[in-house]
Amino acid sequence: MPLFLTNYQTLFPMWIQQKNNSPAPLDELQGRTVGLKFECNHCQTEVFTDLIGVPAPDHLANSTEDDGQYEKEEIKCPGCDMTHEITVKSTFDGVMFDVSEVKPESVAYQVKA
Repeated sequence: MPLFLTNYQTLFPMWIQQKNNSPAPLDELQGRTVGLKFECNHCQTEVFTDLIGVPAPDHLANSTEDDGQYEKEEIKCPGCDMTHEITVKSTFDGVMFDVSEVKPESVAYQVKA
């Protein structure tokens, strides 16, 4: 008997490409977890992270320049053992994902359903 999927998006969340200098929407990510994928600059292996929490901006900040909160993680590339540092920065303008030694346009994220 065939299986019909009525909620395809929940079972297979799509990857959202990070845009250069354009943060991801805070209202969609705050308080949630995301998975990242990126291409290692050293060996071109596609790397997938575990789930990472998205911090809330600092509501007690004195200015918008100081409202950022950070979550830092490290991951080793399975292809070449290079260690990449991942920074998730959350501000009132949105969320940015920074991965060391990686082209920003190769970073994509998906929100855990």
